[in-house]
Amino acid sequence: MISVLVVEDEEITAEANRLFVERVPGFRVEGVARSGGEALRFLRRHPVDLILLDLYLPDMHGLEVCRALRAAGVLSDVIAITSARDLSVIRSAVSVGVAQYLLKPFTFASLSEKLMRYAEFRSSVDGSGEASGQTEVDRALGSLWGPAHNSLPKGMTPATLDAVLAELRRSPDGLSAQTAGTAIGVSRVTARRYLEYLTEIGAARRIPQYGGLGRPELLYRFT
Repeated sequence: MISVLVVEDEEITAEANRLFVERVPGFRVEGVARSGGEALRFLRRHPVDLILLDLYLPDMHGLEVCRALRAAGVLSDVIAITSARDLSVIRSAVSVGVAQYLLKPFTFASLSEKLMRYAEFRSSVDGSGEASGQTEVDRALGSLWGPAHNSLPKGMTPATLDAVLAELRRSPDGLSAQTAGTAIGVSRVTARRYLEYLTEIGAARRIPQYGGLGRPELLYRFT
């Protein structure tokens, strides 16, 4: 099992990330830290294989956490999970040993893809010995950084999916396709297609709402 520490200051997001990780076979969450200092204290007592690290923490930047870890000799791998899109931040993250970078908001499928790639990479470099040559080295690194295996259904775009997911996460009581479509500027039918896709991949669930005449309204809630 690959042991994981989730570092995220927002309680709802931290719990969602924990549940997402534990749905991926081969991964186990050892703890959840709500700040950089809490993460560093946890890791001194409980080393883990992988850290899912939010970069915007209340007490320090996530990159400072990475630098402190490396200075202390902690070799845990890091996947940065953040809303930061600044390319200079991404470059700095790579320089301090961040293995992968996942933008918020994201779906379970996106996180699962990153985790499975990480597991594949670990499997390819486990044990002692040497690589047989450049091809083997490239294959190992390609398993971590290569193009994503998953693709959206035809006609769907990542930008619209991100927008629908953001509205879903802002609506803890549930979101209708009509409300989602109005919020992001697409039709109800289009919004419902994205909401159904999020349901299929486990990022949302359907909630029938009864109380009036006719068919019940169908709401969707972030899982």
